[in-house]
Amino acid sequence: MSSVTGTIPNEVLRYEQARSTLETSRNELEELQHSEAVGVFQKQIALLQKRLLNDPASLRNMFISDGTQAIVWEFQQSELGAAFTTMLWELLKRDDDMSAILQRFIWALPLKFKRKFIKAIDVHLRERYPMFENLSEGWPGETFIPPYIRPAEERAVDFDLVNQGYLGYQSIGYSLRECELFVWLEVLRDKQCDDKPCEIGILVHGKSEPKGGCPVKIHIPEMLDLLGTGRHREALELIESCNPLPNVTGRVCPQELQCQGVCTHTKRPIEIGQLEWYLPEHEKLVNPNANDRFLGRVSPWAAAAKPPIAVVGSGPSGLINAYLLAVEGFPVTIFEAFHDLGGVLRYGIPEFRLPNTLIDDVVEKITLLGGRFVKNFVVGKTATLEDLKAEGFWKIFVGTGAGLPTFMNVPGEHLLGVMSANEFLTRVNLMRGLDDRYETPLPETKGKNVFVIGGGNTAMDAARTAKRLGGNVTIVYRRTQSEMPARVEELHHALEEGINLAVLRAPREFIGDDHTHFVTHALLDVNELGEADKSGRRSPKPTGEIERVPVDLVIMALGNTANPIMKDAEPGLKTNKWGTIEVEQGSQRTSIKDVYSGGDAARGGSTAIRAAGDGQAAAKEIVGEIPFTPAEIKTRVERAARYTELGQIAQTIVNKVPLAGGIVEFTVRAPMVARSAQAGQFVRVLPWEKGELIPLTLADWDVEKGTIDLVVQGMGTSSLEINRMAIGDAFSGVAGPLGRASELHRYEGNQTVVFCAGGVGLPPVYPIMRDHLRLGNHVTLISGFRAKEFLFWTGDDERVGKLKQEFGDQLSLIYTTNDGSYGVKGFVTGPLEEMMKANQQGIGRTIAEVVAIGPPLMMRAVSDLTKPYGVKTVASLNSIMVDATGMCGACMVPVTIDGKMVRKHACIDGPEIDAHIIDWDKFLPRFNAFKAQELESKAKHGFA
Repeated sequence: MSSVTGTIPNEVLRYEQARSTLETSRNELEELQHSEAVGVFQKQIALLQKRLLNDPASLRNMFISDGTQAIVWEFQQSELGAAFTTMLWELLKRDDDMSAILQRFIWALPLKFKRKFIKAIDVHLRERYPMFENLSEGWPGETFIPPYIRPAEERAVDFDLVNQGYLGYQSIGYSLRECELFVWLEVLRDKQCDDKPCEIGILVHGKSEPKGGCPVKIHIPEMLDLLGTGRHREALELIESCNPLPNVTGRVCPQELQCQGVCTHTKRPIEIGQLEWYLPEHEKLVNPNANDRFLGRVSPWAAAAKPPIAVVGSGPSGLINAYLLAVEGFPVTIFEAFHDLGGVLRYGIPEFRLPNTLIDDVVEKITLLGGRFVKNFVVGKTATLEDLKAEGFWKIFVGTGAGLPTFMNVPGEHLLGVMSANEFLTRVNLMRGLDDRYETPLPETKGKNVFVIGGGNTAMDAARTAKRLGGNVTIVYRRTQSEMPARVEELHHALEEGINLAVLRAPREFIGDDHTHFVTHALLDVNELGEADKSGRRSPKPTGEIERVPVDLVIMALGNTANPIMKDAEPGLKTNKWGTIEVEQGSQRTSIKDVYSGGDAARGGSTAIRAAGDGQAAAKEIVGEIPFTPAEIKTRVERAARYTELGQIAQTIVNKVPLAGGIVEFTVRAPMVARSAQAGQFVRVLPWEKGELIPLTLADWDVEKGTIDLVVQGMGTSSLEINRMAIGDAFSGVAGPLGRASELHRYEGNQTVVFCAGGVGLPPVYPIMRDHLRLGNHVTLISGFRAKEFLFWTGDDERVGKLKQEFGDQLSLIYTTNDGSYGVKGFVTGPLEEMMKANQQGIGRTIAEVVAIGPPLMMRAVSDLTKPYGVKTVASLNSIMVDATGMCGACMVPVTIDGKMVRKHACIDGPEIDAHIIDWDKFLPRFNAFKAQELESKAKHGFA
C-alpha cells in the first residue's frame, strides 16, 4: 500500500481480477469435461480428424454440397445477377473438380434453367466474350457459339488453316480452358434425342440408304453427353473406336448432308463436325505424346496369330480399313501408288482445309499398331490381286479412289493453260509446287484471269488455291448458285475471299494465241434453267446469247470417270457401266473371292466420309472365321512380310555408265518393277524429295537381280540433277511399270517391222525390238543421232551389237547422223522413205508396221511420211505427266476419230498410240507447257 497515494496500482487490480476469472473458468472447464455432451463432442472431433487423414475429399465435398445448394437457390431466382454470373464463370474456368461438378450440374438442368444461364452470360459477359452477344436470342435452336474462322483478307493470301475450330480462339488471346467452355456451350444445345437421327439417319421409303446420319456410325449422342460432362478423353476414345481419323473426316465431311443435315435443330444444327475434329486436336494440346497410348503393343506381324491383309490405296477408305484391322490383330500392308500417303486427302485437298500433319497422324497410329506401308506400288501394274494372294495375303481391300478427270470436249480444250483440277491440285498439294524449294512447275497464276469450271467441292478447292497463288479467279457454273453441289461453307468462304461467281454460264469454245498456243479467251453460253433433271435440279439450256471473255488459265473441275487400270488387270473383277467396281448388295465384297472394295473405286465420285464408312464396313466383314491352322497362318505372315520388305527396299543406283553427249545409263534396284516389266512400258520417277515426277522409259530389266535400266539425257533441271547422282544414291520413288505394253504381232513371210529411233529413243526401242526378234519377226532398226560423238549401244560388245550377233540377218541395222559423220547423212526419214518407195515397186521386205520413238518432231515426221503410204505407224509418247496413272489428265493426247477430236491419255491408253490419228499440231505445243518455268529452274540451279 502506497504511503503517498494511499491507493492500489491498476495493474495489481487487473491481475487479481484475471486470476480469479481463470480460476473460476478452470473449475467450470473441469466440470464440463466430465459432462456427457462434451464427451460426445470430443469423440466426434477425433473421428473427424481420423476421417480427414484417410479421406481429405470428404470435407471438401461437404462444402461443395453446401455451395451447390447455394447455386440451386440462385438458379431459382427470376434471373442470374452479374456478380453471381461472373463468379460462376470464374469457377467454371478453374478446370478443377469444382468446375467439373458445375459443368455436370448445368448439363443436367432442365432447358428453362439452361436458357437462364445462357441469358446471363449473354448480358453480363458479352464485353469479354463478343461471341456471347445475342446468344440467348433463339437459343438453343437458332443461335450457337461459332468456331473461329480467320478473316478473309488475311487467309486469302496464305495456305494456313481457314476454319481453326474452337481451339482457334487461342490465337486471339483466349485460354485453352475458355476454348473448352466454348465447346461445352455448343454441346449444351443438345437435346439427347432418343431416335439418334444424327447417328443412324432417317429411313426414307424406297431408299436403300437412310437420309443423313453418320456413315462411320460415330455414337454422336454419347459423344455429346461426354463433352457436356467435361469428359474429353472418354469422348475421343468413343470416336476412335469407330473412326481413327476424326480430325480428318470432321473437317472434310459434308456434315450438312449427313449428321447435321438431320439434326432436330433444323435452323442451326449442332456443330458436330467441329466437335469431332476438336477432340483429337484438344488431346494433342493436353497430351503432346497422345499417340504413346499405342506403344507397347505386340506387332501383329510378330504375333502371327491372324493371316495378313492387303489394303490397296491409302485414301480415307484404305486408312480406316487398315486401322481397324490392325486393332483386331491382323498384319496389314497398305500399298500406295504415290510416293506419299493419304490419297485424295493429300493430293486433292489443300492444306487450308486439311493440314497434312493430320494425315501423318493417322499414318503414325497405323504404324504404331503394326501396319506397314509400301509406296510407289501400283496394284494392277506392279502386281495383280492374284500376285498379292500368292504372296500370303488372305484378303484384300481395294480403295484406289476415283479415276480419270472429266473434260467437256469442246473446241480449244487442247490449248496450253487448260488443265484438270486434279492436275492443278496435285502439282500444288502433293508435289508442293507452291514452295520455291520444290521443282514441280505450276501454271502462271499471279495477276492472271483464272476460270474454274464446275460447282462442286473440287471446284472450290481449285478456285481458292488459285486465289492464294495470286490469280483473279472466277468460278463458272452452268446453273445458279442455289444449285451448286459444293458445301455451303466452302462456297461462302470462296466468295468472302474475293472469288467471282459467273452463274448460268458454260464454255462452248476456248480460243488461243496461234504463236504461243496458250488460251486467251473463252466463249461462254449464257444459260437459263429449264425442267428438273434426275438430280432434282433444273437443267441448264443455252439462250443463244454468247459472251467472249479473256482468260489465261482454265481449270476443269467436272468430276471423274473410273480409272481402267484395275479393271484391265483383273478380268474377273466385275464393273458397272461407269467402270466402277461392283460390290454385292449390302456388302463390300467384289466378284473376286476375298476381295473387297469401297470409296470412290466402287461409288464413283463421292465423299471422304462415305469412303471411310465403306472401309469400316469392309473391315467388319473381313474380321470373321479364319480357315487356317496356326502353322498355315505363320507361313502366310512370313511370306507376306518378305514381300512387304521387298517392296520397301530403297531404289538405289547400283551402276552408272556415261554413254555420250550428256546421256547416262543407270541400273537401279527396283525388284517389284523388274518382276512385272514389259517392253514398251515406263516408270514414274521422283529423283529426290523436292524434285518433280518425270516419266522415264524402261530400257531393260533383270528379274533375277531385281534391277531396271534407265537412260537419261540431261535436258531440264530434273534430268540434269539425276545425271549428277552417283552409285549408292537412292531415288525418292520409282513407280511402275506403267502404261500398256507394246502390242506384238507375228508377221510371216517377207515382212519387217521398222523401228525409227531418234537419239534417246533407242533405249525404249531396244526391249520392243528384242521381243519382236524373239517372236520371230524380222526387224529393221533405223537409229538416228546428231553426230558420231553421240552414238551409243552400237558397238559389237554393246546392246544392239549383241542383238545383231544373236539374231544375225533377222536384224537389219541402219544408222544415220545429221552431219553424215557416221552412217547415212540425214534423218531417219530418209532410209524409211527409200524402203517405202522400194515396197511400191515390189522391192525389199514389206514394211508390216513402223514404231517411232524419239523427239516429238521426229515422230511427227515419220507419221507424216508413212500416212500417204498407208503403213501402220505407232508413236510412243511420254508427254507432260504428273501421276502417270491417269488421275491427273496431264498427258492428254488429242486424236481425231471419225472426224471428231477426242482425248487419249499417254499413261493409260499409251504410251504407244496410232500416229496417224494424233493431231500433231495440237499435241506438239504441249511439250512447251512449262518451258518458261523450266528455264527459270535451270537458271536457279546453275544449269542455264
